[in-house]
Amino acid sequence: MSVEKTLFAFAGIMIMATTLLAMYHSPLWAWVTLFIGFNAFQSSFTGFCLPGMIMRKMGMKTESELAQ
Repeated sequence: MSVEKTLFAFAGIMIMATTLLAMYHSPLWAWVTLFIGFNAFQSSFTGFCLPGMIMRKMGMKTESELAQ
């Protein structure tokens, strides 16, 4: 699986998990959901994504690397 697909899956799981935690545990979990959304938004402009960098360091390949 590519870095890009893994990032989308990770973000989706984290948003679902923190939303459920905010609903059933503590409303403060909504701040984590907001942070995830803000990080995705700023990444679209800057190209900086810390989880993506970590995945690359772990040896995962990007879509373009897998296509070669």
